[in-house]
Amino acid sequence: MDSSTTATDLWNRVTGTQPHPSLWLVLVTGVIALAAVTPHRVWRVTRNAITIAHEGGHALVALLSGRRLDGIRLHSDTSGLTVSRGRPTGLGMVLTAAAGYPAASLLGLAGAALLSAGHITALLWGATALLAAMLVMIRNAYGALTVVLAGAAFFLVSWLAGPQVQAAFAYGVVWFLLLGGVRPAFELQRKRRHGGAPDSDADQLARLTNVPPVVWLGLFHVVALCSLAGGGRWLLGR
Repeated sequence: MDSSTTATDLWNRVTGTQPHPSLWLVLVTGVIALAAVTPHRVWRVTRNAITIAHEGGHALVALLSGRRLDGIRLHSDTSGLTVSRGRPTGLGMVLTAAAGYPAASLLGLAGAALLSAGHITALLWGATALLAAMLVMIRNAYGALTVVLAGAAFFLVSWLAGPQVQAAFAYGVVWFLLLGGVRPAFELQRKRRHGGAPDSDADQLARLTNVPPVVWLGLFHVVALCSLAGGGRWLLGR
């Protein structure tokens, strides 16, 4: 088998469609994802995945808006920091600051669209590629370890697992992004109510735009809940 044949087979494997899983598998993975988001002790661990999406959202939009990305840090307390250079005000800075909280939900919505079209393997490989690209910009050991483990999980499942395992993993991840994307905005709202998080994304956006933080919080809520509703319908085949 020559290299061109191998490359063609690989491309067809990635871009091809796979059969939709049964409804029970979709429902079970949704319940498992909900169990990974709801209990506080579990959420303290699983929230790391949402932080990866959050900081990745900041980083991607910073690059797309013409800013220079200096690096990303992920911390064991599930916080993170993305540093970029450019104008301290203006549309690019606003978009960069606004991209974090909606990122997980929008990724989940995009994933649900792929799964509804039967592109399970494409989703797994796409996630692996995004994590590999993000790894280049990670600037601390904990962040690098987190991203490597996440990327390895996607790669191994996509390369070694059978169709049913791939489907279960992909649907579980997308459910988790959709459900997990809802909780951080409520957590931020609660912190602000008690006088915490003075430098949150919503507060930074308020300083950049003179639009009250509560409006930005409302936007985060709307994006998360609408993504959950729309993505959930796609996942359930409705």
